[in-house]
Amino acid sequence: MNPVTLRLLNQQLVAPQFSDPAEVVSHLGAMQAQEYRLMRWAVAMRTRKPSLSAFTKAFDKGRIIRLHLMRGTWQLVTAEDYWWMLELCAPKAISVTNGWMHSNKIDIPEEEYRKIREILAQTAADKGSVTKEDFVNALAEKDITMDDHRLSYHIRMCEMTGTLCSGNLQPMKATYALASEKVKRKEPLDRDEALMRFTRKYFQSRQPATLEDFVWWSGLNISDCRRGIELLGDYLRVETVCTPSLRHREFYITDDCRTRGFRKGQYLLIPPYDEYLIGYKSRDIVLPPEYQHHAHNNRGIFQPIIAHDGLICGNWAPFKKEFQVEFFREGHHAEDVLSAWEEYRKFMWK
Repeated sequence: MNPVTLRLLNQQLVAPQFSDPAEVVSHLGAMQAQEYRLMRWAVAMRTRKPSLSAFTKAFDKGRIIRLHLMRGTWQLVTAEDYWWMLELCAPKAISVTNGWMHSNKIDIPEEEYRKIREILAQTAADKGSVTKEDFVNALAEKDITMDDHRLSYHIRMCEMTGTLCSGNLQPMKATYALASEKVKRKEPLDRDEALMRFTRKYFQSRQPATLEDFVWWSGLNISDCRRGIELLGDYLRVETVCTPSLRHREFYITDDCRTRGFRKGQYLLIPPYDEYLIGYKSRDIVLPPEYQHHAHNNRGIFQPIIAHDGLICGNWAPFKKEFQVEFFREGHHAEDVLSAWEEYRKFMWK
C-alpha cells in the first residue's frame, strides 16, 4: 500500500471523478473553508474541469453551504448534509467555541444571545444575503454597538444553531442568509445513522487514515468516532504500514478504495487550509517534520503549498498576478509548475 497515492486518488486530487462542485463537497463530507477566496479553488481543483462559474452557481443556489461547524471553524457542506451534520457536530463545536470565549474573557448572557440572534435573523430575512456590515448597521439602528470580535461570536453561534448560513458568493466578503430559507429541511437522522454516514464520508475520501486522524478532523469525542467505525463493520479494514517514518501505524481503508488512475510527475498548487493536510492529525506521510513550518505553524495558520506526486515540496503565491514559487526540497524548478499555474490562473482570472 502506498498511502500517498491512495490519498491523492481518494481526495480527488488526481484523476478526479466529478464534474459538479457539489459532488466533490458531498464526497468529502465537509471541506475546510477558512480562506474565503481560495475555498472555491480547493473544490474546483478536484473536478474534471475547474470552473468558477460552476462553483458560484452551486454556492448561490444553496447546493454548497459555508458555515462554522466542526471544531468551531469554517466548513463547506452540501445542502443534503447540512441539517444532519449540524445536529451531529454543532453541540461539540459550540462547547469548543464557549471555551475560546472563556479564555478570551468574553461572556455573553443567554438574554443577549436571543436578542442579537433575532436582529441578525430579521436582517437576513429582509435582505436575503447580507454582510457583516449590514449586521452592524442593523444593530446601530437599535442603538446597539459591539466590537468586531464579539459580533463574530454572535454570528458564529447563529451558524452553529442553524439560524444563519452562507449567502451569495462575493469576491472578497462573506455573506449570510437565513438558513431556513436557504436550505430545505430534511427528515432528521437518528444518531447512529448520522455517525455512520459521517464516518463513511471521512474514510472514503481521506483514506488511508487513522482513528486519531478522524478524531482530529471531526472534532467529535473519541467514543463517537469509535462508534462510527464500528457501525461501518466490514466496509472498513485495517492495514498496517511498517516504515521507519510511519512506525507501524494502523490505517483504515474501505472496500471500495480507489487504487487506479495515478500518474507520476504531477504538480499540484494546493490552497492553505486544504483537506490534503488539515484532514489529518499526523501529516508526516506527505510532509516530513523538518519541513512542517513551511506549511503551517503551531497556531493553526496554514500556507499555500506545492505537492509533487503528493509530497509537499514548496510554496506558491495565489494572490499574485505574476508566477511566484519557492521550493524547500531539492530537485524542483519553477518551470515544472507552469502548467499547474496556468490552470489556476485561468480558473481565477479568466
